[in-house]
Amino acid sequence: MSIFAPPAYSQIQQGETLSGPDSHETGLGPHGHLLGDWGGERSRLLERGVNFDLQYISDSLWNIKSVQKERLASWNRIRGTVDIDFGALVHQQGLYFHATALWQGGGILGNYLGTLTSPSGMSSGNTFRLDSWWMEKRWLNERLTARVGQFAGQDFYGTQHDGASFIFEPMGYALGNLFTNYESYDPPSTPAMEVRLVPINHLYVKSMVEAEDRDPYAHNPTGLVPQFRGVPVSISEIGFTPGKKASSVRAFDNVESRKGYSGLYQFGASYNPGKFTTPTSTTPRSGNYLLYWMASQALWRVDPQSGKGLDATFAYDWSPAAVNRNNRELTAGLRFNEPIPLHIHNTVSLGFVQNNLSSQFLQPGAPSWKAERAVECNVLLDVAPMLLLQPVVQYYANVGGGPQRAVVFGFRTKIEF
Repeated sequence: MSIFAPPAYSQIQQGETLSGPDSHETGLGPHGHLLGDWGGERSRLLERGVNFDLQYISDSLWNIKSVQKERLASWNRIRGTVDIDFGALVHQQGLYFHATALWQGGGILGNYLGTLTSPSGMSSGNTFRLDSWWMEKRWLNERLTARVGQFAGQDFYGTQHDGASFIFEPMGYALGNLFTNYESYDPPSTPAMEVRLVPINHLYVKSMVEAEDRDPYAHNPTGLVPQFRGVPVSISEIGFTPGKKASSVRAFDNVESRKGYSGLYQFGASYNPGKFTTPTSTTPRSGNYLLYWMASQALWRVDPQSGKGLDATFAYDWSPAAVNRNNRELTAGLRFNEPIPLHIHNTVSLGFVQNNLSSQFLQPGAPSWKAERAVECNVLLDVAPMLLLQPVVQYYANVGGGPQRAVVFGFRTKIEF
């Protein structure tokens, strides 16, 4: 991630990238790629400030118990990223460039089951496109940062800090109902600009403005032609980071950042001044907003200087019930770092999601909606420097606000090339 990256590129773990969705659970090191170091060329480019990354991720999920027939849904993504530190390349200190493109496709199990909580945090639209790009400038030793280009609000606002440890969407990526306010998401990013300020060591304030596009896949299918459609959507966040400097916190955490008793506490809001339909009026309403609160905290460590131990995470958002059908969402989770006595990195994570639907959207005479609840338990195994496996079991109660239940089993595979 850009604005949450350490001060100099050479201080980033080898193979790390600037953006949130491309981040790695562990430092890749010289043997962390299936295709190796390209005869030393990858390391030489990294020393000059140029980093290439190519990764494959797949979620293979089965609904082993539900009212629908059993079905395997496989979602696949190949993402290529380039990051350039112009300080190392041409001695332009504090200037960076990032670009990422991807191909993705497959079956969306959540649509088939009718869940509000998507079983996969990756699944969206079948596409081959440029996802995001931006230029970024940092001043005053990371105290002030500005970015302009094409990037997604949900990559950095309302994003789950422990997201790499979960698979279902509200915990594996960003809060699931941010879409109701048309906050842009990955991969159909929209033109945007952002400013971030760190007034004191453990506090940051950031704000971005992005172009609203209510049909980004249709309007910009390749991602190559920026589309300034709709109204400007504004998103802001303030974060408190006890245990570490605010300038070092990224969108997603990793093994190194889990060391010690660090935490991250965030409050954010998004506002869209556009027109929104309501169930109680034929006249569109102007304006819509969403508020969110998020907290991630290390609870216990075997050694205060290590990452082995227990972490907790919590998030809640709210938006007006008169405008937003899915107007409240709560997530909570626990993560056990290195609980299995193996020589490889491993975690065991337990997550909970609750979605509440607004009763104002009920049809006359229809039964009241129930709160949909979902639970996930997964085990992450870093079986090799370039290969990660993550088996998972998910349970859904009151699917889509109704009486149905579902059980999903599967696994995530991630390969670094």
